[in-house]
Amino acid sequence: MSRRCDITGKGVLAGNNVSHANNKSRRRYLPNVQQRMVYSDVLGAIRLSCTPAGLRTVEHNGGLDAYLLGTNDSKLTAEMLTLKRRLEKALAKRAAA
Repeated sequence: MSRRCDITGKGVLAGNNVSHANNKSRRRYLPNVQQRMVYSDVLGAIRLSCTPAGLRTVEHNGGLDAYLLGTNDSKLTAEMLTLKRRLEKALAKRAAA
């Protein structure tokens, strides 16, 4: 599993552990990435690797469908772009029927 949020794009950061004697050793700051089921009105249940901040962003925007349709493509990650395309196709298919 990659340590990157599908929604926000947050990933691993690097830094130093600094001791009392000012010795520095490299360390990694890992994001709180979790596997969660997110529900879409059109697509149903979707499994995402996301951070709690990403989930709050989706909920703040009114759910996954509203978040994807209301967010500019340049601000979405690659996974979210493919999901947005699937959502748009499903909505077009539903409107045509």
